[in-house]
Amino acid sequence: MKLKDYIEEIPDFPVKGILFKDISPLIANYQAMSYVKASFLDIIKSYHVDYIGGIDARGFLFSTLLADALGVGSFMIRKEGKLPGKVITKEYSLEYGTSKMSIRQNINLKNRNIILVDDLLATGGTLRCGEELVNNKEGNVLFSLTVIELVKLNGHKNLNSKVYSLVKYND
Repeated sequence: MKLKDYIEEIPDFPVKGILFKDISPLIANYQAMSYVKASFLDIIKSYHVDYIGGIDARGFLFSTLLADALGVGSFMIRKEGKLPGKVITKEYSLEYGTSKMSIRQNINLKNRNIILVDDLLATGGTLRCGEELVNNKEGNVLFSLTVIELVKLNGHKNLNSKVYSLVKYND
């Protein structure tokens, strides 16, 4: 399946100069979503996984599907102010500014094997923040999964763990 056929490019979103890769057509298509899920599960199959961590917000679309298929838990890594209760928050840099992500303080990730999931890898700031939040909770990030990777931004070099991406854009 050619997943690029299900990814729309939106110029100047969210800010001028960014060519946004929109996965809305992909998630609207059952066959494309099924293909993404099966591809991710094929990558995961040889690992012992305790949790799938979804990155706010498009990562949630995939993390819960994978967790359900594996029979494991899922947790959210959200933008600041989006999780209730006590949280751990970390600031990070992204392609067009800075932001903050949070994880619930009461989730027990100690010595647990975690896979992080997001829709896109650009500069690596968001996934790196997710890794650091999991590490702060003494969890072990095995690797990250993304649907899309913007190769020219070298985001994979900013991560502590390996990343597997289904679609790579070199431009």
